[in-house]
Amino acid sequence: MNALKVINNRIVTKEELIFTLNRWRFKDEKIVFTNGCFDILHKGHVDYLSKAKDMGSKLIVAVNNDESVRTLNKGSNRPLQDENSRAMLIAALHFVDLVVVFGTPTPLELIEIVRPDVLVKGSDYQLHEIVGHEVLAAYGGEVKTIDYIEGYSTTSIIKKACQ
Repeated sequence: MNALKVINNRIVTKEELIFTLNRWRFKDEKIVFTNGCFDILHKGHVDYLSKAKDMGSKLIVAVNNDESVRTLNKGSNRPLQDENSRAMLIAALHFVDLVVVFGTPTPLELIEIVRPDVLVKGSDYQLHEIVGHEVLAAYGGEVKTIDYIEGYSTTSIIKKACQ
């Protein structure tokens, strides 16, 4: 199989996600879930996602679709890249197992479907602020945060490029 096909096969629909989850659960894989816009892939994203992967054996990344990014008040010009491009870039990271694009205001529905062993967000969130923390608490899952690398954000890259 060629490399591009491998990358594209990591981008799944919600229905395909459920099928894969069943196989992983049967094999007792430890599943980690995170989400974000990932508008411009940068060192901070790679650091964050690689650390998330280290928390389990399988990493699922939910990527906001274009419309949901527009609702997050990140700026009138965002997203800079379309959802398919952003999903493909995340799927190209060798330590990401699956990518699913979502269009709801939060990833709560996906979290309820995935029932990850570990839910991860950046440390700019308090644990009680993380969408889905109640879901994981109900079945004994873990909610963890990862510190960001100072100076690496899509917003700061955009500002620097526009100077």
